[in-house]
Parts: sequence; C-alpha cells; structure tokens
Amino acid sequence: MSDALAVDKRQVRRSFEQAAATYDAAAVLQDEVCRRMLARLDYIKLQPATILDAGSGTGNALPGLRARHPRARVIALDLALAMARRSLARRPWWRVLLEPRGARLAAVCGDIEQLPFAAGTADMVWSNLAIQWINEPRQAFAEMHRVLAPGGLVLFSSFGPDTLKELRAAFHGVDRHTHVHRFIDMHDLGDRLLACGFADPVVDMEMMTLTYADAHGLMRDLKALGAHNVTRGRPPGLGGRSLLAKVAQNYETFRRDGRLPATFEVVYGHAWKPAPRVSPTGRPVIAIQPR
Repeated sequence: MSDALAVDKRQVRRSFEQAAATYDAAAVLQDEVCRRMLARLDYIKLQPATILDAGSGTGNALPGLRARHPRARVIALDLALAMARRSLARRPWWRVLLEPRGARLAAVCGDIEQLPFAAGTADMVWSNLAIQWINEPRQAFAEMHRVLAPGGLVLFSSFGPDTLKELRAAFHGVDRHTHVHRFIDMHDLGDRLLACGFADPVVDMEMMTLTYADAHGLMRDLKALGAHNVTRGRPPGLGGRSLLAKVAQNYETFRRDGRLPATFEVVYGHAWKPAPRVSPTGRPVIAIQPR
C-alpha cells in the first residue's frame, strides 16, 4: 500500500515496545475509556468462560474484567511483547496462587488481524482502543468473529475522525509529510461488523477533551503512550526545532481559558455472533446469494 496515511505495523509494534514502561503514567484517557466500557458490561447478560482482550496494552482492563467474571479464563493479547508481559505483572504473585487453575490469566504476543487461536474458543472479545492502529478493520473483525463461539460478544472502542483535530490543523502546511493518521468513522465500523457476519451491532460515540498548558505537553504524552506518527508518509527523522516551534505557534489559535485542548472522538461498539440457523430437522441453513 502506497497510501501516505497508511499505518506501518512494524512501527506500531516498535513504538509500543518502547513505551511499555511509560504507558500507564500517561494513559489517563485510555483508563477512562476502559472504565466506561466496563460500565457497559453491567447491562449485558453474558457469563463468558473465556475472554480475549485483543490489544490489551499493559492490561488496564484486566482487573475490571476479572472482577466481573472471576471464573472466566482471560487471555491478554498484544502486538508488543513488552506490553503483554506487563499485563502479567499487574497481579501480585499471591493472588495468582489463589486463582483457580482454569481461570488464570494468559498473555500472548500476537496480531489482532491474525489471532493465534482456534475457531470458537472465546465467548467474549474485548478490545479497548486498539482497532485504530490497523488500516482496515474488516480483517480484525473477521478474526474476532472466527474465534468467538456462537452467541459470543465483541465489545470494542476506537477513535473517530475528529480525534486530534487540533494537532492535525497545527501541522497542516508545515511540510509535505503526514503527521496524524486517519481514523475510521463509526458508521463504517458498523458496516464492517455486519459484513463480517456479526448481528445486532450497536455503535455510538462521544467527544472527550484533554487540556494542556502547551503543545509540547500533548506531544510528550503521545510519546509516552507509544502513539507516535506511524504513517508511511511520516518524515524520515525527528522534526527540527523550527518545525516544532511552528506547530506550537499554530496550535496557540485553539487556546481557550489559558489551556490548549486535545479532542478525542471515542467510538464504542458491540455486536453478537449469531447462532447458526438450522432447519426443523436440525440441518444447517445456508443462505445462497445470487451473483
């Protein structure tokens, strides 16, 4: 793919490997979105035996998932090995000893577009702010559908197109490179869910805003999170002082009440893997579509 805004997955992995030790201190927004996703589980009647946290990061969802489903086996999967390892390190050793063997946490380094699990092995797939790091969510949704058992649930969050709109505007025209990658609209995410065979998708969004004293504070947080510029059209090296000074100057046009805003369009979605349709005789019903 030659698209300058396309995400370079090797760079994504490298960025999150490097940020594993600094991620938690900067993940204010990520933790809040996680809490809001967990609250949505209170209205969903499902008792999963196996939960896959697809794109687990350092495992910020694991305490909440395990508190709600203490008997479930939870698998934390992340593209970056250092992130997956920190998921395991979240629990004290004594708690591990007290857990039922079948419910112990597992951590796996893997790709949400090529899940290393057999079909039908999970009852819930949870994915908090990971889908925006791939170019086309259809393959990831197809893999989630494959590993879910019939009646299983996928629950995810992602970022929408208005995310970091101020930073994108501040970089506009400073050079010919890309600096903020594109984010997929919630309606398109809903369409991808249906195309992959999910049923009853529900997708909604909300705007969340963080504020900073200056543009450099935002950039430091993004670096600590591993949210570097990983587009294929990124500059070949670090931006020079003059370029960053120009970006900071441009960002000042957004200052309100002494602070600079950073907007995040947070998209939430969930859908179900329907049970296979069967005839009165118990045989599977296969829909045939004319070409």
